[in-house]
Amino acid sequence: MPQEEKQFAPLLTRIAEALERLGPRPDVPLKLDDMGAFVWHAGQKRLQPVPRVNHVPLELLCGIDHVRDQLLANTRRFAAGLPANNVLLWGARGMGKSSLVKAAHAAVNHATPNALTLIEIHREDIDSLPDLMTRLRDVGRQCLIFCDDLSFDNDDTSYKSLKAVLEGGIEGRPDNILFYATSNRRHLMPRDMMENERSTAINPSEAVEEKVSLSDRFGLWLGFHACSQQDYLDMVAGYISHFSLPIEEAQWRAEAIEWSATRGARSGRVAWQFIQDLAGRLGHTLPVR
Repeated sequence: MPQEEKQFAPLLTRIAEALERLGPRPDVPLKLDDMGAFVWHAGQKRLQPVPRVNHVPLELLCGIDHVRDQLLANTRRFAAGLPANNVLLWGARGMGKSSLVKAAHAAVNHATPNALTLIEIHREDIDSLPDLMTRLRDVGRQCLIFCDDLSFDNDDTSYKSLKAVLEGGIEGRPDNILFYATSNRRHLMPRDMMENERSTAINPSEAVEEKVSLSDRFGLWLGFHACSQQDYLDMVAGYISHFSLPIEEAQWRAEAIEWSATRGARSGRVAWQFIQDLAGRLGHTLPVR
């Protein structure tokens, strides 16, 4: 090799290696171990195992019996390889939307170990959902993809990726994948965003239709509404009984009502926050949620 070529050979090698790193990596099918849950990291295109899923038992989710039974039945059918629907859980904050998803996953796997894998995808990674679904197509496991607190703001076009994958595009949605999402918004879009589309479009109804139709891709809508005082007290009573907290009913009822009044709301989240405060004052430890 001429001296000049020898001089430039290391430089050319480094340039070639740099270009190879910048180039697209070949798609590698994901492999799931015996873990029941994972978190999807889109940037690294990997699944991080979750040794312990943060969930509460189904029986402690009070005041949402109807939606609880619907979601559990849908999840059981999917875990058994039967047809099931993508689900949108929408409504009031703190009423147990995400808790219900995790509790249903735990209940199904308790009855049939390793029947269902839960994979959490973050809202900001929704654009990577088609890639994730493609990689999970042939893993041989029923995979429930879950996105908590899903919503879209002005100038956000990532909803188009979600809209396409919910119906599967030309390939169809993989039989082993289902998508659950929670949101405070029924149509996943802020009202002012839809109103702005109506006011500026030549045909207002068509301008909004594409965004509103996103929620129509979910076959099952489950609504969560603000609970009554009795439902709230039932939640508190369930926790007190479950954790065997030593306190008289008259005392905890009065304290629980005062607790909710100071927060201006009644919900499952407020009930749990009261239980944490109560258990601390009584010197009792609680399991980490």
